[in-house]
Amino acid sequence: MTETRLYHNPRCSKSRGTLDLLQEKDIQPEVILYLDNPPNADELRSLLELLDMRPRALLRTGESEYAELGLADPARTDDQIVEAMATHPRLIERPIFVHNGRAVIGRPPENVLQIL
Repeated sequence: MTETRLYHNPRCSKSRGTLDLLQEKDIQPEVILYLDNPPNADELRSLLELLDMRPRALLRTGESEYAELGLADPARTDDQIVEAMATHPRLIERPIFVHNGRAVIGRPPENVLQIL
């Protein structure tokens, strides 16, 4: 994996705004279209470590898969949540920007400035 990458969904305004902001700062991250090329469970665990987050905090609770898979159930383990996100990447909060061993969610897009 490269040191500077953006897990991106071009249909998401926050994700597009984050990419635009990075490019304005002359940063050209490796753009990973995570819906087409989803991270596997191990990659997600690495991202979560860089983000210093628990898996539940990275879940998009408004997606239909969230309800269908019963992910609101507090008995769901971290591993179950990670596996669900790996199988159903729409559940992953976006965008995720990784730079020099650190990561942040670009919501709002200006969050990425914290790790530059």
